[in-house]
Parts: sequence; C-alpha cells; structure tokens
Amino acid sequence: MRQIAGGLLAVLWLAATAHADTTVIHAGALLAVPGERVQNERSVVVVDRRISEIRRGYVDPQEFGDDVTLVDLREHFVLPGLMDMHVHLQGELGPNNDSEDLRMSSQEMQMRSVMFGMRTLQAGFTTVRDVGNSGQEMYALRNGIENGWIEGPRIIAAGRVGITGGHADVSGMRPEFMEFLTDETICDGPYDCRRATRNAIKYGADLIKITSTGGVMTDRATGTGQQMEADELREVVIAAARMGRKVASHAHHEDGIVAALEAGVASIEHGSYAGDRAIPLFLETGAYLVPTLLAGKTVADLALESDFMSAAIREKALRVGRDMAGSFEKAHRAGVNIAYGTDSGISRHGTNAEEALLMVENGMSEMDVLVSATINAADLIDMSEDLGTLEPGKFADIIAVDGSPLDNIEELLDVDFVMKEGKVYKSK
Repeated sequence: MRQIAGGLLAVLWLAATAHADTTVIHAGALLAVPGERVQNERSVVVVDRRISEIRRGYVDPQEFGDDVTLVDLREHFVLPGLMDMHVHLQGELGPNNDSEDLRMSSQEMQMRSVMFGMRTLQAGFTTVRDVGNSGQEMYALRNGIENGWIEGPRIIAAGRVGITGGHADVSGMRPEFMEFLTDETICDGPYDCRRATRNAIKYGADLIKITSTGGVMTDRATGTGQQMEADELREVVIAAARMGRKVASHAHHEDGIVAALEAGVASIEHGSYAGDRAIPLFLETGAYLVPTLLAGKTVADLALESDFMSAAIREKALRVGRDMAGSFEKAHRAGVNIAYGTDSGISRHGTNAEEALLMVENGMSEMDVLVSATINAADLIDMSEDLGTLEPGKFADIIAVDGSPLDNIEELLDVDFVMKEGKVYKSK
C-alpha cells in the first residue's frame, strides 16, 4: 500500500478504491505526452476507466491490494490510443457496393459496422470520428459502445448536410431510387441549409459534416470544385454553433476550401488542392487539415487495377489521388494544424495505421504523426481533458507496440496491446 499522509486521508482513499478495478502496467518505454521525451521503466496505474498515477520504476502491484491485474509491457513501447478523425464505419469500397446498397437491410449493415469498428479498435485506434453515415444506425452504434452493450472504438458521429446533386447526395441510381433515398438533410439555399443542420442535430449528430466541393466517389461528372455557396456554408456553421456543434467540411479544390474556412469550419477533410490562398486562412483560423492520404492512394490504385469504377469516378480518382500528397506536404511545412484521418471505408478498415507511413513519406516526422493522432485529434473533438495523452485523470486509452514508432513508423502496423477506458481489448 502506498504511503498517504494522514490517517483520515488513508481511510478515504481505501474506501474509494476498495471496489475499484485496478490495473498496473509496467511500461519499458512510455511516450506519455506525444511531442515530449520518451520515459523508460514506468508504471501506469489504472483505476476503473482512468489513469490514477504514473510512477518511476516497476511498482509491486500487491501495493494496491490482492485483486490487481498486472500487465507486463516491459519489452514494449507504450503510448496513448490513436484517433482517426475521418472514417466511414458503415461500408467499405468495393465492386459490390451497388448491390449491397439494394440488398442489405439496415440491421445487416449495422452488424457489419460492429465488425468494422472492432477491426479499427484492434488496430490501436480507440477513438474515431465517423463523418458520413446513415444517421440513426450510426448514432445507435455510438450509444451502444458508450453504454457497454457492444465493443468498439469511441465514436464521434457526424450528421451530413449537403446540397441537391452535391457530393453528400445520392448518385448513380435510377431516379425513383434516388428520390426514395434522398436524405432530409439535403438542402438548397441558406435557410434550407439552416433547417437541415438543425434537423441533423435534433436526431443525434455530434458534429456536422458538409461537402463544400464535389467528391471523387460521386457518380456524376460534376468535378471536385466548389459546390455549396458561401451563404449556405455560413448558415450551416452559424446554426451548428448555436447548438454547440462544430462543422467539418469535405473539400478538394481551393475555392471550396477557402469558402469553408471563411465560413468558420473547424476542419477541412482531404484538402487536396490547398494552396497559397487557403494556407493563410488555415493559419489565421486555427482550423485543422485532415489529410486522408490513404484514401487518395487507395482510389488511384483501384482506378488503375480494377474495372468497377464508372468513367466519372475513375477520372477524379486518378487526378485527385495523385495530387493530394503534394498539398499535404506544403500545408505541413507552412505550419497548418494537422489531425490524423484516413477515410477508412474507402481504404480497408483496420489498416488505419497505413496513413502514418504516407505522412512520413511526405515530409512529416514520426513524432508529429503521433501528435496528429493523439493531442491534435483530441483538441479537434474537444476532448483534450480526457484523451490525447497518458496523464492522471485521463481515460486509460493505451496501446503498445514492439519497437519505437519514432525510429520506425511501421511499428504502428502491428499493435500488440489495446486498452480503452481501462478494459483490455487486445493482448498478444
């Protein structure tokens, strides 16, 4: 038992922890705060869902009582759980997407989403921001995980707001199918988009996802330039802010990036053509770029290797997929805030760490990649008090790998240990 000054304080501490689940982790190397130095031979004490303390050396777990779990990670590199700020857990790009949309029930889609979520968690990503989903099913998945009914990563779930015929609207189907599947949050004009934003929040959105430009996977030859007008963008941001919600904007070309940043969005997703007009706005507003380099590589590769993409999608996939990396490198060099995001669902779920390799390949240091996937991501979702670092009082979201990802970022491809809120989900 640790020494606590004062008899009354000792009694109070014992009473508080008598029925708590306690885990002691012996960490050989610990990156408690990404961006700061690595500490060797540390003990992380977890009580219930949160970190209680971090001590030098390997403490004797018996100090905390007989019913204590010891996790031996003395041969591992321990760090905070990673966070992916751009996923789509309800699907995965492939040649059968059209038939799946028609044949799969919402219940079957939900079961598959649970599987995709667990793959993501097993890969070391304990928190995700799902930025494109079928509304109530995703909110139910989020709530089910939060309530402990099912297992998966912590989900921050977006509600979509988009314009008629834009990237958030349905495409590539018979007209009667598109009419049936058009969401109530498809809007036209500023006041209609205000209504759509309020509607999305009413039914459970944690944030609003808009599409200020066209998108690669829209099955129309409508390009990837600006599509939502400035007044529509402003009304969405204002309406969301009134109800305490941030706005994330899908945006490829610079005109749409600039319009979204001027409207006050919190993040730009993709930012494929962020240039000399957009970068100063990023720096001025503090907005985050969520680069999704893995999605760009995935669609470009598939456009060359497969034949299931339509001509309209293939053209955009090749062009945008090849151009994204250069804009990311330029934005990072300029000091733009970067939050880690993959667009998993375009890429395969569970391969989220491959984004890290591409970020390093395009000029980001290994440490900065880890900061983007922890501290920056936590800031973007307003959860810095609970997530992003391993410190007393924060959620025990902890992962471990064999070697240092600061020396070899590929270590993140094979995570050996995953804990979320004090519960172990993976241990080799």
